[in-house]
Amino acid sequence: MLPSCIVTGLDSAIARAQTWLLEHQAVDGHWVGELEADTTITSEYLLLCHLIDRVNRGREHRAVRYLRRRQLPDGGFNLFEAGPANLSATIKAYFAMKMAGVDVDDPAMVKARACIRRKGGPTKANVFTKIQLALFGEYDWNGIPAMPVEIMLLRAPFFIFNIYEISYWSRTVLVPLLIIMDRKPVKWLPPHLSLDELWPEPRESTSLRFPRVPEPFEWRALFWKNFFIAMDDGLKIWERFSPRAIRKRAVEAARLWLEERMAVPGGLGGIYPAMANSILAMRLLGYPDDHPLVLGQLKEIEALAVEGGDELHYQPCPSPVWDTSLAVNALVESGLPPDHAALRLAGEWMLDRQILVPGDWQKKRSHVQPGGWGFQYGNDFYPDLDDAAVVLMALEKIQGLEPDRVRRAKERGLGWCLGMQNSDDGWASFDADNNRLYLNNIPFADHGALLDPSTEDLTGRHLELLGTFGHPTDFEAVRRAIQFLRRTQRNDGPWYGRWGANYIYGTWSVLRGLRAIGENMQQEYVQRAVRWLLSRQNPDGGWGETLESYDNPELAGKGDSLPSQTAWALLGLFAAGRTRGPAVERGVEYLLRTQQPDGAWEDPLRNATGFPRVFFLKYHYYPKYFPLWALGVYRHGPR
Repeated sequence: MLPSCIVTGLDSAIARAQTWLLEHQAVDGHWVGELEADTTITSEYLLLCHLIDRVNRGREHRAVRYLRRRQLPDGGFNLFEAGPANLSATIKAYFAMKMAGVDVDDPAMVKARACIRRKGGPTKANVFTKIQLALFGEYDWNGIPAMPVEIMLLRAPFFIFNIYEISYWSRTVLVPLLIIMDRKPVKWLPPHLSLDELWPEPRESTSLRFPRVPEPFEWRALFWKNFFIAMDDGLKIWERFSPRAIRKRAVEAARLWLEERMAVPGGLGGIYPAMANSILAMRLLGYPDDHPLVLGQLKEIEALAVEGGDELHYQPCPSPVWDTSLAVNALVESGLPPDHAALRLAGEWMLDRQILVPGDWQKKRSHVQPGGWGFQYGNDFYPDLDDAAVVLMALEKIQGLEPDRVRRAKERGLGWCLGMQNSDDGWASFDADNNRLYLNNIPFADHGALLDPSTEDLTGRHLELLGTFGHPTDFEAVRRAIQFLRRTQRNDGPWYGRWGANYIYGTWSVLRGLRAIGENMQQEYVQRAVRWLLSRQNPDGGWGETLESYDNPELAGKGDSLPSQTAWALLGLFAAGRTRGPAVERGVEYLLRTQQPDGAWEDPLRNATGFPRVFFLKYHYYPKYFPLWALGVYRHGPR
């Protein structure tokens, strides 16, 4: 029996949340919420417009209003709410505002400048910030890590570093950068726009050498970091004296690679940084501004704009396939009839977006047939294993679709997912066996996210997929995945969350997967995860985890309660068989209490991850469907 205090509001809460989602479904059947990043995307967009002479002062002023609102009291700009000022984000915002005409004596600029100088100035910024400055002559190109364009000619397995040994997002950002870094263009600024005031010491006397001690410190990383710094010195000599014929071949290889991937809908890689770099690269190669490939990237970038009132900011990419598949799962598991017209419309929309053409992933899995789904509206070269798994589970739950079409989609999709399991037994996001982690120590990769290795959350998701399709624990792929998860579990119980914040997300994903494939949820390693979740519940009944847990694992599962993170914790507990009890009831009460009158919930803080430690996201629809999902499972049980 459910407690009477909960029964009273549960049905109403579920109905209102379902109504909110149904009212926000697009006419063609999909859902898409804003995918909000920090201020860097907006700052970079403003600077790009100056680089390519497409400044719109009206839009620029609206973006500046957004930047002003996001500035911290200490003058800096952070990567996530409640987080500290970040040097690179602050430099980009300051530079963008200055280029937009904000006076250096404006109080916002004075405070930002002081923050930048306190933190060490441009030499302490990340590599991508330094490249942004170098494009305007505000940083010496010699202080940028060498990435010769000849990298395009390196092929596996003969070279440990080649473009297919790094992640898709790194690859699509890097290839156009190879052209840019080969040409080293500079758009010189008039003296009044220079950034001399940001350097704590005169730039002429400031060393641009790379730090030789890794952060966080590890002896093995210390070796690799210094090895690659020594290589960087050699590569800079190579760049000066390399044979022209080889360089010409490499530039042509990069051009052809870009042309092929820029010609598909969605823009290069479907992500802002890659599209912005590709525009600069193609212009350097002589493509006119009205060339279809250039115009196509500009169109995709402008589609990322989010306008509200007198402000304007930019998303890194849209998330329609992800939002749609999760919304469908939440609606079905909360009791909406599986043959409801809205679900059938969403199912048709998802079926239409299955990717049946080859992509970069086939470099490692040439024997596997295409069948995945992308994250964005269009991204044919880079289907996403996470999206594919959630879409397939959604299609399995919808009734009333054309049977043969659904069967073919499931066969192709499940086959693709199985074929992409890594040799270490887990699953990654976009590529297979993209796991040469020592490459994260090259000077160019100071963001620490050059690669796409197996992760616990993706592996848990694929266990849930395989269980949804009826595969038991003795199925080979399942056995291997469980081994991976048992190896990667933290001693105190949780699993790391690569794409959501953080250990709560990873633990929810794994527990759902283990339950789906029929694992004995009373085993000690599962119950350790349950005890960890219970120990992290907040006094208000909810769960939350600060994004600082990526830097400091001692903060795992600790933070202000959020509706989405509370829903993840509850779904994890439900999967482990904890469907009743004081902790569960307090969590459900938290969701009922924080639901808004319109039926939705709001996460005031970031709830997801782009790159751990350096780039975080807020999915605006996470608190719309995850709490509904949790309440539905609590009320009806999993379907």
